[in-house]
Amino acid sequence: MHKFLLNLLVFISFTTLVQAQNFQYGKFTVEEMQQKNYKNDTSAHAFVLEEFGSTRIDVGADDAIKTSFKYHVRIKILDSKGFDKGTIKIPFYDSEDTHDEVTDIKGVTTYMENDGSIKKAELESSKIFTTTENKYWKQIKFAMPNLRNGCIIEYTYTKIIPGFWRFPSWEFQDDIPKAYSEYEVHIPAFWTYNAMIRGSLKLTKNKADIEKECFNSHGSKSDCSFLTYGMADIPAFIEEDNMTSPKNFLSAIYFNLESWTNPYTSVKKKETKEWKDIDYNLKHSEYFGSQIKKDLLKPYIAPVIVGKTTEMEKAIAVYTYIQKTIKWNEIHSKYSDGVRKALDKHTGDVADINLCLVAALNSAGVKTEAVLLSTRNNGLINRLYPVENEFNYIIAKANIGTEVYLLDATDPMLPFGMLPLKCLNDQGRVMSFDKPSYWIDLVANQKRSSTSALDLTLQPNGKLKGTITTYSMGYEAYEKRKAIKKFNTLDEFIENLDEKLGKIKILKSNITNLDSLDKPLGEQYEVEIDVFDNLNHNRLAFNPVIVNRYVTNPFKLEERNYPVDWGMPSSSRYMLVMHLPEGYGIESSPQGAAISLPNKGGKFITEFTGDGSTFTYSNVIQLDKSIYAPEEYPYLKELYNKIIASEKAEIVFKKK
Repeated sequence: MHKFLLNLLVFISFTTLVQAQNFQYGKFTVEEMQQKNYKNDTSAHAFVLEEFGSTRIDVGADDAIKTSFKYHVRIKILDSKGFDKGTIKIPFYDSEDTHDEVTDIKGVTTYMENDGSIKKAELESSKIFTTTENKYWKQIKFAMPNLRNGCIIEYTYTKIIPGFWRFPSWEFQDDIPKAYSEYEVHIPAFWTYNAMIRGSLKLTKNKADIEKECFNSHGSKSDCSFLTYGMADIPAFIEEDNMTSPKNFLSAIYFNLESWTNPYTSVKKKETKEWKDIDYNLKHSEYFGSQIKKDLLKPYIAPVIVGKTTEMEKAIAVYTYIQKTIKWNEIHSKYSDGVRKALDKHTGDVADINLCLVAALNSAGVKTEAVLLSTRNNGLINRLYPVENEFNYIIAKANIGTEVYLLDATDPMLPFGMLPLKCLNDQGRVMSFDKPSYWIDLVANQKRSSTSALDLTLQPNGKLKGTITTYSMGYEAYEKRKAIKKFNTLDEFIENLDEKLGKIKILKSNITNLDSLDKPLGEQYEVEIDVFDNLNHNRLAFNPVIVNRYVTNPFKLEERNYPVDWGMPSSSRYMLVMHLPEGYGIESSPQGAAISLPNKGGKFITEFTGDGSTFTYSNVIQLDKSIYAPEEYPYLKELYNKIIASEKAEIVFKKK
C-alpha cells in the first residue's frame, strides 16, 4: 500500500509539473477588471493577459498517432477599437485524404456592469460556425458574447492533427502586446524536430526536462523531451505597408521534423533531406515531374504555334494561350492533379496552370523549367536545410537565347516576363531535369512608373478647363488594368472615377492600350475643375498638385526593424502647364526642391517656371531601390515628410 501511495504521489507531482504553466479557466482579479490601460503600451486597445499552448504527440482513440495542440488565452479589451479581438478564427486542414479536428471549444466574457457588479457571458455552442476557405482548408469561427470596454475575453480549444508532420508553431508576438506567453511541447524520443526561433525578442523562459515514459503504445515506450518556451512583456508588432510576410519578423518558434523511428518496427526514417533527395522525389512524382517530363501537350500546342518561327514568338503565343484557356481558382499550390485535366476543364490551381505552362513551352521547343517559391505572405524559405513544405507556389523559367524570362500564367493581365508582386520574394528553387536544382533571384524586370501631364486654362468663371493625360508603365500599368477590368464596362469605370475625383468633372475620356499588355496604358480626360467661385479677387491662391497629392506619410513608426520592400523600383512624374486669363500675373511661387536619399536610393525634385500668363510646375518622385534596410527608414520617412510639405505650397497670382 505504501508503494502504491508513493507511486500515486509521484504521478500527482508529475501531473502538476506538466500542468503548472497553464492557468485556471474563468479566473480574474478585480484589479484586472478595473485596468484602464496597459502599462507598457498606453496606446494599446487590447492586450493579452496570459497565453498558453501545449503540443503533444500521442496515440488517439482510433489507435493512430496524432498531434494534439491545446490553446488557452485571456485578453483584456480596453476600448471599442479592440473589439476585433473578440472575433475568433481557427484554421484547420480538411481534404479528401485527411482532416484535422477542432474540439473542446469554450469561451467566456467577463465584464463589469455600471453598478460595479461583475458578470460572465458564456460562449454558446450554437454560435460556433464552420466555413470552407478552399478545398484544403476550413475555419472555425465564433464571436465572443457581450463585448464592452474593459471586459476580459477568454477561450480555449484543442486541435487534433493526424500524424506528426505538421507540428504546430507558436507566435509569441502579435498585433497587440502580451503580458506573458508560454508554449510547451512534449516530443517522444521516437521523433526528432529542429526548433527554429525567429525574431529579435529574447525568451525569458527556456527550459528542457525529461518526461518519463510519456509515450506507450502496444508495448512500445519512450520518454519525452518536455520543452518550455516563455516570453514576458512582449511588444505589439505593428505592420506597415510595403513589407513581406510578418512571420519573417515576428518573434516565434517553428518546428521541422528531422527524423523519426517507427515505434512498432524500429525502422528509422530521415525527413530532413538534401536537395538531391527532393530533386529526385519531385522529378519522379506523378504530381510534379510526370506532368512536365512527358510530352503530354503536343496535340494542344501544335495549332497554337502554327506560323510562329522564332522561340520568342512561340513562347508568347503559348503563354497567352495558357493565360486565356485556364482560369485560376485562387488556390496556391506546388503540386498538380493533372495539366491535361486543367486544360480540358479550363480551370486549375497555381501548379495546374504553371506546370501546364512549363510542359506547353517545352512542347513548343522552348526550354523551360519549373521554379518553386514561397510567396511574400507565406514567408521566406529557410536555407539551413531543405524543407519542401515551405514552398507554396510554382512559376516557369523560360530560357530564350541568352535571356531568362520568369512567367506566371495565372493572371490574364500579366504581361509576358512579369511576375506578380506576391512572387517577388527573395529566391526560388529551379527544378532542372538535366542538372541539380539551384537558386534564382526573384526580382522585378520592370519598374512601377507613371507620367501625368495636365494642360489647363483658367476660365473667366473661375473654373479650370483642359486635359489630364496619364501614361502608366510596368507594374503601374498592370495595377491600373486590373482596377479597370473590375468594372463591366469602361463607362462604369469612368463614372466611378468621376465620382471619386470630387471637384474634377470628366467631360470626355479616351483609354488606349487597355488590352495591349506590352504597351503603356494611356488615359486622356477632358476635364472641368472647380477651383474658385469667381475671378472677382485681386489675389488668388492655387495648389498646382491637383491629382495624386500626398497628404499623409505612409511611414509613421518611430523606428522600423524590418525592411521597406516595394518589390520593384518606381518613378512618378507630374507636370502642370497652366494658362492664366489676360490681366493676371504670378505674385509668388513655390521654391524648387531637390532632395536625395543616401546611397543613390532615390530623389524628389520640383521645378517652377513662369512666362507671362503661362506657368509650368513639375515634380519627380524616384525610388531607385526595391528594398530599403531598416537603417534607411528614417531617411525614407523624412523624404515623404518633405514631399508632403512641398505639395502643400501654393502659387499666388494677382491682377496686374
